[in-house]
Amino acid sequence: MACNPKLRDWAGRRVWLLGASSGIGAALAAHLAGAGARVAISGRRREALEAVAAPLRGRGLTVIPVPADASDAAGLAAARDQVAAALGGIDIGIYLAGDYVPLRAWDFAGGAADPVLAQVERLNRVNFLGAAAFAACLVPGLLDAARAEGDAARTSPPPTCGLVLVGSVAGYRGLPKALGYGAAKAALIHFAEGLHLDLVRPENPGLGVWLVSPGFVATRLTAGNDFAMPALIGEDEAARAIVAGLASGAFDIHFPKRFTGWLKFARLLPYRLYFPFIRRLTGE
Repeated sequence: MACNPKLRDWAGRRVWLLGASSGIGAALAAHLAGAGARVAISGRRREALEAVAAPLRGRGLTVIPVPADASDAAGLAAARDQVAAALGGIDIGIYLAGDYVPLRAWDFAGGAADPVLAQVERLNRVNFLGAAAFAACLVPGLLDAARAEGDAARTSPPPTCGLVLVGSVAGYRGLPKALGYGAAKAALIHFAEGLHLDLVRPENPGLGVWLVSPGFVATRLTAGNDFAMPALIGEDEAARAIVAGLASGAFDIHFPKRFTGWLKFARLLPYRLYFPFIRRLTGE
């Protein structure tokens, strides 16, 4: 049984993607616009957003750049208002903003001014707190729309609306080099699960919450990794996997399954088995 509405028809859908100036976000914006969605894309740098939007607009697609910083909650609210005005509302919000720096326990220098501690705080702001601020911007409007549909007499299913939060399988359990990144993604997973429990209810017809948990994707963030990345896929393949997952009604959209399946299995192991399994898997 599907946990969410099955999001299959993108024609006319009003979509806001935060973190779409490059990587998976840019690829997903192109896919959704090509499927008929009216798309707004956000990120910190206007010129990068314009570089994504211009070729798509050249094909007659609706892609509107709206600069916004995921770590600025007040700025996100202003961007939401701009997006809603440009699109006539927001049906689907997709949070893709992320940052990654490999961190190990021995990198800490100690003290309140520890630069590694500052990196942990920044990773948390972008990978988790920004997603919470994004949700805070959108949840009231999504609830109003869903409940209005629930109160109205209908002869057909209600239109789909909701939130898509892009995390990582690094948040499933502790991993080497992921002290900051993995912990923030673990918080995002917990947050998405709580949102789903609160929002996906009979009184909110058509409202969904989706969690996307990619494995290794060839992006700017992974380009600096100094280790082998199993089952590495491209940005376009990742975008297609997200679209397919949204169409399935699944809550946790994870890919590629030939890799993420192993980490799903590892989540079930007791610690006495998990720690040696991960050390063997990663060579750490």
